[in-house]
Amino acid sequence: MAKCPNCGKPVVVEFRPFCSARCKQVDLNRWFSESYRVPVGNVDEDEDEAARPDRSEEP
Repeated sequence: MAKCPNCGKPVVVEFRPFCSARCKQVDLNRWFSESYRVPVGNVDEDEDEAARPDRSEEP
């Protein structure tokens, strides 16, 4: 059986993938407060230039 990603209780179909309206709201608040983030590494300028397509070929 699936578990709620917030508290680990069994999932309730009505609130899937959560167990309750409270856990659903807690997750939504984490999105709004930007608690969930994708880690981004710093890119050297040399690497950034190498990754860009060559613009000299454009008409």
